[in-house]
Amino acid sequence: MPEPTNSSPAPLKTDLRRVDINPDFWYPLAWSKDLKRGKTIGRRFGRFPIALVRPEEGSVFALEDRCAHRQVPLSLGKVSGEAVQCCYHGWAYGRSGRCIDVPYLGKGKLPNGVKTYPCREAGGMIFIFPGDAEKAESVPLPPLAQVDNPAFKTRRFSPVVKCHYTFMHENLMDMNHQFLHRRQMGQIRARFLGQDAGENFIEAHYSFARTGNQQPLAERLIFGKHHDDPNREQPVEEIVSIRTTYPYQSLKIHDKDGDLIMELFSVYVPDTADGMSTQTFGLLSVLRPKTPFLIDMIWPALGIFTHRIFEEDREIMELEQNAWRELGGDHNVEVFPIVRKLRDLLAQNGVAPGTDTVAQAEVSREQPADPVVV
Repeated sequence: MPEPTNSSPAPLKTDLRRVDINPDFWYPLAWSKDLKRGKTIGRRFGRFPIALVRPEEGSVFALEDRCAHRQVPLSLGKVSGEAVQCCYHGWAYGRSGRCIDVPYLGKGKLPNGVKTYPCREAGGMIFIFPGDAEKAESVPLPPLAQVDNPAFKTRRFSPVVKCHYTFMHENLMDMNHQFLHRRQMGQIRARFLGQDAGENFIEAHYSFARTGNQQPLAERLIFGKHHDDPNREQPVEEIVSIRTTYPYQSLKIHDKDGDLIMELFSVYVPDTADGMSTQTFGLLSVLRPKTPFLIDMIWPALGIFTHRIFEEDREIMELEQNAWRELGGDHNVEVFPIVRKLRDLLAQNGVAPGTDTVAQAEVSREQPADPVVV
């Protein structure tokens, strides 16, 4: 992946699987619950290792996960006060990224520091801004489904899929792939209703027709039973809207009265240097039924149902990635107009291969750190 910084748009003719994700957005790297007080964990944004640190007091901060001394991961170190000490020689770094102590150096000139990343917590996730740090304050966090709405119950999930992040966007946007899920969903067919588009987003709207009588238990419990009519295809009255607002993706389901009954938020974070593996962070919010505690009773069934659906998606996307690798490039023949427009959106907003970027907000490699600054 390119250095996470200012970036130029990717040309439309570029192989989409070689387009890197734009770093000038907020990306989650971990769930808040996974980072305890006084601990640190290591994560990746593409080829960049990042240490997330939660001091005993104060907010989480994020540093380059390499000690400036011997390049050992700081995520293996010890949290001390509002700093983290490298596990090797005890060099300490504060949230500014500056080296604030070398135990055996005395009061002499302190050595180089490490890069720091803007960091926030929201929706039970720890976000970093891997790009130009000066943009962080002006770039908002994405809407996080209905995670803070007590009228909804939210499930969190974070699977790793061995594919380029663009496959993930295409898979969710194209509801014509319901044939893949016939064992889980029964016989169902998508009907494309139209689209909305703008400079940085595209949205597709669908309804569904059930061509068989099988309706999954989880679907029936949440949305109610769709009554059979032997004279015509069974209508599914909910409207499904899938939207990519770069680089995030959402899915919303509204009932026949226009009320929101389900919302999904997803973001796909490259977690390997070649960008061909993706860590997904997802929030699935479901409207609580009027019957008390019913949502808690059906929650395990919904979890099993959505897991099976995703596992089928995971397998097929990894097969797509394998084909790309074996063929040496993107040979997909795309005919669905909404997906063609989505591909253009991802290319235009991503970072073209070979883009020459310059790191921003780097810790100076010339200036010594102030021993009293943390």
